[in-house]
Amino acid sequence: METQVINVHEAKTHFSKLLARVSGGEEIIIARNGKPVARLVPVSPEPPERPWGIFKGQIWVAPDFTETSDEIIDLFYK
Repeated sequence: METQVINVHEAKTHFSKLLARVSGGEEIIIARNGKPVARLVPVSPEPPERPWGIFKGQIWVAPDFTETSDEIIDLFYK
C-alpha cells in the first residue's frame, strides 16, 4: 500500500477515518504547510510473554563465566 500525505486540517477533520485506515495496515504522513511532521502507523502487537525456565536443563554456564584471564586483559593495554 502507498503511504499517503495528509495535511493537519484534513487529519483533524477525518481523524476517525484515518484511524480505521491505519488499523487496516496503511501508513499516513501528517504534514504542516506541506512538510511532513508526523507518521500515523498501526501499533504492533505485543509479543507473547515467555515462561521462565523454558531452557532449564538445556543450557550450561561455566562457573568462571564472569572471570577474565590476565592474558585477555593484557591484550587491551598493548
